[in-house]
Amino acid sequence: MTAPSNPPQRLYALVPCGGVGERAGTPLPKQYALLAGHPLVRHTLAALRAVPQLAATLVVIGPHDHHFETLVPADEFDRRWLARVGGATRAATVTNGLAALRERGARDDDWVLVHDAARCLLRPEWVERLIAACADDAVGGLLALPLSDTLKRSTDDLGGESRVRETVPRQGLWAAQTPQMFRLGLLQQALAHAGAQVTDEASAVEALGHRPRLVAGDWENLKITWPADFGLAERLLATR
Repeated sequence: MTAPSNPPQRLYALVPCGGVGERAGTPLPKQYALLAGHPLVRHTLAALRAVPQLAATLVVIGPHDHHFETLVPADEFDRRWLARVGGATRAATVTNGLAALRERGARDDDWVLVHDAARCLLRPEWVERLIAACADDAVGGLLALPLSDTLKRSTDDLGGESRVRETVPRQGLWAAQTPQMFRLGLLQQALAHAGAQVTDEASAVEALGHRPRLVAGDWENLKITWPADFGLAERLLATR
């Protein structure tokens, strides 16, 4: 009698889309600000939709968010994969999103690729590079870039000025990007252990004693944060 085989692992994308983006200076939350004529998040979702390995993309928005359904056409995003369970922090939003994935049939050993909605210049080939590097990894990993700039740590004077306290050696330092790819069960455990203050999924996994794989990203995979970032993103999109 043949023993039953384990079902193959699936890959899901999870996009936290509940922030307000105050630093971006936009009237709406920055993920809905227009970029090249379309809301920023539409560019993000279009890139993920072009990754054939992904079984589905779950978008997590706030309970009272009515912008997404107005600005993202239904023929571009299946509303069954929209979860109104966003929390007060990124960690809470991702945690609630993982629970929503379970409700939709995801299992402990399925992979989840968490990606910032505001990294709207994402290219499908970068995601595929991450998947290829991490598919057989015991932990998972993230897109990241080795730092090339000289780094300064500041001291905040009482007068409001920032001055250099010290120069920080950049050797071995990387700038974390997204997607960040971990198995659902491990990521749930890591976020529950780390608490609400972690700023990315990899740091939560690190707090459990694991060492996520660093996969070379691309400098164009920038996160829209400041008003000037929109102009740069527009210029980069125009060259594609």
